[in-house]
Order: sequence, then structure tokens, then C-alpha cells
Amino acid sequence: MSRWSKDFRCIESLLAVFQRYAGRDGDSATLSKREFLTFMNTELASFSKNQKDPAVLDRMMKQLDTNCDGQLDFAEFLNLIGGMAQACHVSLAVQGPPKPQQNPKKP
Repeated sequence: MSRWSKDFRCIESLLAVFQRYAGRDGDSATLSKREFLTFMNTELASFSKNQKDPAVLDRMMKQLDTNCDGQLDFAEFLNLIGGMAQACHVSLAVQGPPKPQQNPKKP
């Protein structure tokens, strides 16, 4: 069994997800536009499907691609993950923490 902390296992998971999609079009260190779209439509399908503007994913890719090379490296990918984490944090701050589920009492 691994001695890694729970936090480090989360980082390992992020790396594994990135690596699952990167390199299908060549460079295993980056996500091409097509790889990014596949990632979004697979891993974040509910987000992608709920967009009214079909160009939103293209704009996201351009915004995340800070060095303007047409691909996302891992640091640029982490900007997406960080933005999502921040949105979840804000949402929880507004709504409050989720309430624990209570087990129904048996008669």
C-alpha cells in the first residue's frame, strides 16, 4: 500500500487524467485542441453539454493557452482545474457546506 498522503493521491489523479488525453495527437506533454475537446466532452460532459454557446470551449482553450502555441501544457491545464476548484469553493461559500446525509431511522 502506498504511503502517499490523500492530497498527493489527488495530484497523481490530475496527472493521470492529463496523461490519458495528452499525446493522442503527438506531443505527450501537451493537449492539442482536439485532445482538450475530448477531455472536456468526456470528463466534464455535463458542463460541455449545458453550454448554449457552441464556441465556449474554443474560447476556453484560447484563454487557457497563455503562451499561444495552440496547445495546453500541464501548467495551463492546471489553470482550468484551479478555476473549477475556485468556482466550487465560491459556490460552497454561498450555499454553505453540504449537509451530511442522515440515515433514516428504522421503526
